[in-house]
Amino acid sequence: MAPLKSAVKTPVERVKARPKPARRPARPRVVVVGAGFAGLNAARELARGGALVALVDPRPYTTFQPLLYQVATAGINAGDVAYPLRAFAGQYPNVRVRVSKLNNLHLDDKRVELADGTVIDYDYLVLATGVTTNWLGINGAREHAMPMYSVRDAVTLRERIQRCLEETAEGKRPSTHVVIVGGGPTGVETAGVLAELRRRTIPLTHPEIKPEQTSITLVERLSYVLAPYKPRLRDAAANALRKRGVNLRLGSTVAAIEPDAVILDDGTRLHSDVTIWAPGVIAPKEVADCGLPQGKGGRVVVTEALNLEDHPEVFVAGDLALPPRPLPQVAQPAIQMGKHVGRQILAAAQDRPIQRFSYRDPGIMAIVGRAEAVIQLRNGATMHGLVPWLAWILVHIAYLLGGRNRITVLNDFFWRYLGPRHSAASVAE
Repeated sequence: MAPLKSAVKTPVERVKARPKPARRPARPRVVVVGAGFAGLNAARELARGGALVALVDPRPYTTFQPLLYQVATAGINAGDVAYPLRAFAGQYPNVRVRVSKLNNLHLDDKRVELADGTVIDYDYLVLATGVTTNWLGINGAREHAMPMYSVRDAVTLRERIQRCLEETAEGKRPSTHVVIVGGGPTGVETAGVLAELRRRTIPLTHPEIKPEQTSITLVERLSYVLAPYKPRLRDAAANALRKRGVNLRLGSTVAAIEPDAVILDDGTRLHSDVTIWAPGVIAPKEVADCGLPQGKGGRVVVTEALNLEDHPEVFVAGDLALPPRPLPQVAQPAIQMGKHVGRQILAAAQDRPIQRFSYRDPGIMAIVGRAEAVIQLRNGATMHGLVPWLAWILVHIAYLLGGRNRITVLNDFFWRYLGPRHSAASVAE
């Protein structure tokens, strides 16, 4: 009788019996086009998850766009709303920066072609270029109005306003009248801060200028400002602007822009030494030329997971994305979209199912002037006045990149709004 085989395995047999560990998937190569709120948050999530990230943007810095109007009105310095992309990438060894503009997409070949001739292969692509100025086909708008969508735009506008004020003070120009087209958050916030400048700063810095030589006018085609807000807040914002001396032309449509005037469709001619353009945005031309599915405003149509139906490896985030349930084109949706896209790419790279995007609405807010802001919370509650104004300052400073930028901007806000009148003047010089 043969001896029974022992059921206890030797150490060597146990090693042989172990299943081979599954091969870990290769680190996904991801190209992120655009370094705004959406692009940076996507890149951060991907970098932390081990992906190899190429971050592409035509500028070597990211811009904190919600504070551009403060740069344009001399409230803060241009460098305080910009943060170097290489400083961001330096925090993550698997992120590389490429300063160039998008030229074309080769979706079938999974390649991105840049304006400098570089071609980058990818496993996954994130489009987060943001949007740009929409001139709405208005005659003369592109030639004579001034947008405010980049640091260069803000600095150019700042220099224009300062030059007009100097010429008015020296008698070389009869007036410095400013007309702002667009009653959304950008238009309202710009009008509010310019009104403060006119009331509190110009009498100190340019005492030669008489009050009637300056004015601030806001033109909006709707019968109210701040369309995304509830009527109570719209009225509060309009009243706050009027109290600060802003002329509101509500329910007025712009027909044309001339070098020294804004022409309304009813024939009214508003004299304008400086025309600021803030009525809306549109997808940039480089994206429009890539043959992507586009909807209203040129935004790219995406699934609930924020990727393309025909190319699921391509994700779109931020202002450029048009999901089934459209979202406001502000910072919070872009931040949350960027994080979501980064997580879904990491999941897809590990053969895990991707999830649809669910927006967590924290509320919206806009500043109108000194100690005056409006806020609308996710539960429908509304507030206006000092408390929302302080909340607005703290929230925006928290979103800034770089400790130096946060400290500098907080200090500038304190001196401009809370300090004595001569402090506001010194900031504007």
